[in-house]
Amino acid sequence: MESSILNRITHLIQEINEHNHRYYILDNPVMSDGKYDELLRELQQLETENPHLKQSDSPTQRVGSRPLSEFESITHSTPMLSLANAMNTQELRDFDKRIRKDIPDENFNYVIEPKLDGLGVELVYEDGYFVSGSTRGDGITGENITENLKTLPSIPLRLRGDDIAIPKLLEVRGEVFMKHRDFEQLNENRLKNNEALFANPRNASAGSLRQLDSRITAKRPLIMHIYAPGKIDGIQFKTHWDFLDALRKWGFIVNEHVKRIADIHEAILYYEKFEIAREDLAYDIDGIVLKINDLALQDALGYRSRSPRWAIAGKFKARQETTTIESIEASIGRTGAITPVANLTPVALGGVMVARATLHNQDEIDRKDIRVGDVVLVQRAGDVIPEVVKVIPERRLPNTIPYQIPTICPSCAGPINRSDDEAKHYCRNISCPAQIAGRIEHFVSKRAMDIDGLGPRSIQSFLYKQLIHTIADLYTINFDAIPDIEGMGEKSAQKLKASLEASKQQEPWRLLHGLGISNVGEHLSKLLMKEYGSFSKLILASEEELIELNEIGPIVASDLKTFFANPQNIELIKTFDSLGLTMASQIGEATEDLIFHGKTFVFTGKLESFNRDEAKEMVEKLGGKAAGSVSKNTTYLVAGPGAGSKAEKAIKLGVNVLTEEEFIKMMKSINE
Repeated sequence: MESSILNRITHLIQEINEHNHRYYILDNPVMSDGKYDELLRELQQLETENPHLKQSDSPTQRVGSRPLSEFESITHSTPMLSLANAMNTQELRDFDKRIRKDIPDENFNYVIEPKLDGLGVELVYEDGYFVSGSTRGDGITGENITENLKTLPSIPLRLRGDDIAIPKLLEVRGEVFMKHRDFEQLNENRLKNNEALFANPRNASAGSLRQLDSRITAKRPLIMHIYAPGKIDGIQFKTHWDFLDALRKWGFIVNEHVKRIADIHEAILYYEKFEIAREDLAYDIDGIVLKINDLALQDALGYRSRSPRWAIAGKFKARQETTTIESIEASIGRTGAITPVANLTPVALGGVMVARATLHNQDEIDRKDIRVGDVVLVQRAGDVIPEVVKVIPERRLPNTIPYQIPTICPSCAGPINRSDDEAKHYCRNISCPAQIAGRIEHFVSKRAMDIDGLGPRSIQSFLYKQLIHTIADLYTINFDAIPDIEGMGEKSAQKLKASLEASKQQEPWRLLHGLGISNVGEHLSKLLMKEYGSFSKLILASEEELIELNEIGPIVASDLKTFFANPQNIELIKTFDSLGLTMASQIGEATEDLIFHGKTFVFTGKLESFNRDEAKEMVEKLGGKAAGSVSKNTTYLVAGPGAGSKAEKAIKLGVNVLTEEEFIKMMKSINE
C-alpha cells in the first residue's frame, strides 16, 4: 500500500515540476490552471497523510517553514567579485586592447548580455538537489536566504538531467529581479492595503528576499536569471557559452538576449543598441556585461583584488533630472577625508527620491562653479550614487557666492587642509570625533574585530563622556563608569568587557582590516597576513615587494606604506601589542626550512594540469610565494601557451622560464 502511495507522490511531483518548468522557464504551458491546482491539492493531501514520504524536490516544499529570527551567514567557496566598469564605448575598446596585449597570440570571442538591475545571489546544488542559497553580501560572505529562494518558481529544487550529466557540486550565480508590470501590480496592491510603496523594482526585490518569513517572499513576483558559475565538481566546460547551454538543460533561466559575438566591434553595436532599447525591456538593466568566452583564457588572465581581468560591465549613461541646491555641507569620513555634499530639493531620479548628491571635491566645485541656490542637473553615477552634473546658469539667482570647503573642521574645530598632490581636503586631527566614531564602528564590526555590544549610539556616548579617545582606549575602558551611559546597564557592560577580552585572540587579519587602511579590505587583509604572517614582517615589506604579490597593485602598496610610515599609526599598533592582541598568525610561521623558502613564482599563459589557485597553493605549501607580475625578484616564470609580455620581460631580466611540464617534474622530484 505504502509503495503505491510513494509511486503516486513521485509521479505527481514529476508532473507538477514538469509543468512548472514549462510555465516559468519555457513560457510554454501545456496544462490548464484548474488541472494544475487539482494535482497540487492531491499531492498536498497525500503528503499531509504520509509526512514521512515527503521529498525534498516536492513543489509543496517551496513555502512553509517557520519565520526566522535572523539570517545566518554563508561564506562563498569562491568570492563573488564585482566587475570593473566601462562608462562609454572608448573604455570598452580600451578593455579589448588590454586583453589583446596580455594574450597577443590568442584568437578569442566574447559572450555579451544585458546587465540586470537586481540582487546578486548564489545557489548551491549537491547531487542535483538545491541545498542552499545566499546573497552576494560583501563578496566573501553573504546571508543565508535558502528558504526564501525556494519560493521562486524559476529556481529548480532538483536539476533536470535528461540531456546532460548532473555534477556532484554545482554553484551558480545570477540576479533576482522583478518585471515592470509585476512591480507596478505589487505597488497597486500595497496602496490598496495602506502599505508603504517600494521605490523601484530593485528595492522591492531586495526587500522581498530579505524577509524573515518566507511566506511573504512567496507572494512577491520574483524571477532569477543565471549568468555565472561558482565552484563545480564533476563536469568541466571549455567555454562560457557551453556553461550557459548546460544551465538551460539543467532547468535554469538564461537571459534571452545573451549572445556570442566575434569581436569588440560587435560588442559596441550591442552596447549602443541596448542603451536605446533599455526603455522597452520588461525589466530594468543598467548596462551590458562582456566576458571572454574561453574559460582557459579567463584563467590565464586571472583577477585583480576586486574584479576579474577577463570581464567588464559597460554602464549606460545615467538618467538625469533638474533640482535646486538648498545647502552644502562638509561630510567627514573615518579617514578624515572631507567630501562636500549638496542637500537638494528632493527629486525622483531613476525611480528613487534623491535629496543629497556628492560634489566630490573643491576642484570639481570650482570647475562646475557650483553655488548654494543653483538649479542643477543631477544624475545617479552608474545608476547608483547621485552627483551634480552641471549648473544651469540661466536660472542662477543674483548675489550667490562661490562655495569653498571650510578651513575649520565642523566636528572638532581643527584645521582642514589639502596636500599639493591630492584633490581631497583632510582633517588631520586623529582625535576628531567624526573620524574616531567611524573608525571605531569599523574596528568593532562583525567583519573586522567582531566586538559584540558596541553600537553607534554607545560609541558616541563613550566619546561624549570621554571614556575613549582612540581605538586602543576600548581595551582600557573604566567599566565602573559604563552603567552611567544611556541604554547600557551592568549586564551589557559585562558582556562588552567579555567581548573585548575575547577579541584579543582574533586572527591578525581582522586587526589589519579593522585599522581601516585605504583600499585594504577583508580579502586583502587575509591575503597579506597569509603572506607575511605578522605585523612586524608586513611593516618592513617594501613597496616593490608588495606589488609582486598577486592582487596587490601599486595603489594598495602605496597606501600600505603611507599608513605604516605614520609614527602615530605605528604607536597604535605597538599599543595593541602591549595590550595582548594577537599580532602574528599561528599557522605557517616557520617556512625557512621549506625548499621554496625565498623563491617567487609567476604563472602565465594557459595551464592544462592545474589552475592558478592550485599552482599558488603548491608553491606556498613548500614555503614559496606566487606573484602576479614578473620582476627582478622573480625566481621562476612558469609559462604556458599565450605567455606574451611576461615571458619577454622574464627573459630580459634573466629569470628562469619553465614550461608547465618542467614545473610538474620539479614538483614530482621534490615530493619523491
